[in-house]
Amino acid sequence: MSRRSRAALAAHQLTIAWQSVSLLLDYPDEEMLGRLEVIRTASQRLPASIGDSIRGFADHLERAPLAELQAEYVETFDNRRRCNLFLTYFAHGDTRKRGMALLRFKQTYLDAGFELTAHPVRGSELPDHLCVVLEFAATVDQERGRQLMLDHRAGLELLRVSLTDMSSPWASLIDAVSATLPPLRGDERDAVRRLAAEGPPEEEVGLAPFAAPQFSPGAVSETTLLPMPSFPGART
Repeated sequence: MSRRSRAALAAHQLTIAWQSVSLLLDYPDEEMLGRLEVIRTASQRLPASIGDSIRGFADHLERAPLAELQAEYVETFDNRRRCNLFLTYFAHGDTRKRGMALLRFKQTYLDAGFELTAHPVRGSELPDHLCVVLEFAATVDQERGRQLMLDHRAGLELLRVSLTDMSSPWASLIDAVSATLPPLRGDERDAVRRLAAEGPPEEEVGLAPFAAPQFSPGAVSETTLLPMPSFPGART
């Protein structure tokens, strides 16, 4: 999409695009399949280049056997470092810096009055999971959610490129998200190239706890937001 068409997206269109991708990018199950017609109908209000990506993926979900979709999802997102849905992983890998970045996500949510709830089957999701970020941006705070995506734009773009290189059907969903954001700047393109060449950090030292008592919902008004850990290509 051109710079002009990206800027023309209205608030309700961003809500539709981000919520649709949030739902479709989750682990495929019967509940997701039951939402496809609603998502298709809503996507008609989007620019063709975004709506077509969403509807094309919905068509793929209906054509493929569910068991095959689930196996492909696990193989794609759970077993490939460059196809990770956790945004802070691209910048920090499994290092202590990632723990601080996760804190920043959770603080942003709490400051906006959004508290993550556990899925009845899969349990709690980490706050940097792309589905969570998109849901937050779509339903709670568009500007804060958009900024979280821009802060980790290089990782998001590496995910898009990696899925595209694999000819993965999920690539169309990341294409749709990318089309709702400003065009990549020069420094962001450089950051994507570095990530593509080097990959996420590999030092495995464990994550620092990110759900400390002082960040509980009742203490939001007294919390000072931590700065987002620096990452080349992040927007300020």
